[in-house]
Amino acid sequence: MNMDHFALVSLISLAITLAVATTGSLFRPDAWYTRLQKPKGTPPPWVFPVVWTLLYIIMAFSAALIYVSPASPLRTVGLSLYGLQLLCNAAWSWLFFGRHQVLWALADLVLLLLLVLACFLVFMWITPLAAWLLLPYLLWLCVALYLNAATYRLNRFS
Repeated sequence: MNMDHFALVSLISLAITLAVATTGSLFRPDAWYTRLQKPKGTPPPWVFPVVWTLLYIIMAFSAALIYVSPASPLRTVGLSLYGLQLLCNAAWSWLFFGRHQVLWALADLVLLLLLVLACFLVFMWITPLAAWLLLPYLLWLCVALYLNAATYRLNRFS
């Protein structure tokens, strides 16, 4: 693998991933969120930007590893799944914080988790390291799923 090419692909992947993350970050916790009952185990607010920043960097590196792998239909599927999960990721912030649609955000999160799981499985066939790099993201999405579902339940949204 040409390291200069990989470095360039990694930077482009990071730029794309962070651009989507920035779009999602336009919708942030507000007074509405502050008033909600939070489930047990909700991390302090400072944890979220730290964890998400690290996850976005790792995700971008994972996608770059797939991009520099030999061209194949499976690679195309993997990169397509990666792009779709990025869109679902950004949509969650808009649904939850922007529109206050907790149940729709939960549905989006289930779809996001399934897309990332599919990415993991496809990436495993192409470059196992790329798949394993998605594991922290999958685990954090499980935490997010718990927090979203419990927030919905605790606040009796209809």
